[in-house]
Amino acid sequence: MISLLRTIFGIKSKQNNAIKKLDAQTFKEAIASKKIQLIDVRTPNEFQSGHIVRAKNIDYFSGVFQTEFNKLDKDMPVYIYCRSGARSRQAANKLSAMGFNEIYDLKGGISNYN
Repeated sequence: MISLLRTIFGIKSKQNNAIKKLDAQTFKEAIASKKIQLIDVRTPNEFQSGHIVRAKNIDYFSGVFQTEFNKLDKDMPVYIYCRSGARSRQAANKLSAMGFNEIYDLKGGISNYN
């Protein structure tokens, strides 16, 4: 119903404006910048098995997800990824609802990155 009302009245969702999916090459180029927040939303065990350099681990399923993200700068770009893209998509939606303005999600997750 909400999406129908948005369509009828031309209302755009904040989530759609804040979240951008990036292919692996574009993601790699973007995170080469020093002024980003790079977050791996996988479990600590998955993170320990291999992660992108400079990434911080904030487990999407942990009870501290929101608390940890509230410590970050909502006005700075946030680059997130998971294993295949499903959790990071959910995390991106949650971050948008929390007020993050610039969220970049790695399309296909780290499985697609390497």
